[in-house]
Amino acid sequence: MTKRSSVGQCGGQTELRIATRASALALAQTRWVAERLRWFWPALRVREVHVVTRGDRIQHLPLSEVGGKGLFVSEVESALLEDRAALAVPSLKDMPAELAAGLGLVCIPEREDPRDVLVTEQGLDLDDLEAGDRVGTSSLRRQLQLFALRHDLEYAPLRGNLDTRLRKLAQGEYRAIVLAQAGLRRLGLADRPLSVLPVEQVIPSVGQGALALQARVDDRAVHALLSPLEHAPSRACIEAERAFLQELGGDCNVPLAGHARLQNDGSLLRFDALVGSLEERRYLRAGADRYLERTHRSLIEQAVELGREVAQTLLDQGAGELIHRATRASDPRQAPTSH
Repeated sequence: MTKRSSVGQCGGQTELRIATRASALALAQTRWVAERLRWFWPALRVREVHVVTRGDRIQHLPLSEVGGKGLFVSEVESALLEDRAALAVPSLKDMPAELAAGLGLVCIPEREDPRDVLVTEQGLDLDDLEAGDRVGTSSLRRQLQLFALRHDLEYAPLRGNLDTRLRKLAQGEYRAIVLAQAGLRRLGLADRPLSVLPVEQVIPSVGQGALALQARVDDRAVHALLSPLEHAPSRACIEAERAFLQELGGDCNVPLAGHARLQNDGSLLRFDALVGSLEERRYLRAGADRYLERTHRSLIEQAVELGREVAQTLLDQGAGELIHRATRASDPRQAPTSH
């Protein structure tokens, strides 16, 4: 039997309940979506359902030590499955490769700038930093790629919301911190001096810069509400990246990057990817281009194929063993016993 939709009626108006974390960024993303939905559907009322996730409760440890991807979405997904909300708007980079049964990414709005940025009080570039300067980031992906560019810097863990991270920078705990440009832009904090790290130097995380409008796959009323926000080019890139992630089976315990972008006015899809080992200070990198065919094959089919092809290239280079070793090293159940 089809499950009842969480889109209800309130005072003659349609009401949409959106599950969201209460962080400034999560609320900004949720309200950005709500504002655009009301532009298309003026009678729509939106009610926020605030959810506290495990990632919100554990702020003192790196994500790789407490579960990685999924830390910020599992409780939100429960709100959808239990019919307490009809929609969630997490950052796509926080989504695990496999979604909870019954849920889907039913809409991908236009992607924000996916690149990482170096933030300093003085507006310095990476080359301007002095040997030994402390750079804040808890991302294994960022640490490994930055180490390849500047092995003489100290890379230190950094957790907390954006305001907390920027405050720690201002207080001198770090000389520089690395953030996603998309989050800064969504919070109106991108007018400060920033040094953008090009994709050629630091490949972004899978899904970075994109929002995941997540709902139950059988909730057709919500799908109809969201359809005007779907952005086909962003969807194609995201599907390529998630196909890459699923093919590799990596998580936050592994420095892993995968980024697709359309070039040549949308006729060429470029995919860059990396898998590495922070402990071994090495990584495998691969990339490929594909001219998109105007045939019976959909854009998404071609994008998914490219993502899987790049993943296979990395697997052929030995990425599977790197991922296996990193996963074993991070799992205390796999640690050797001492005698």
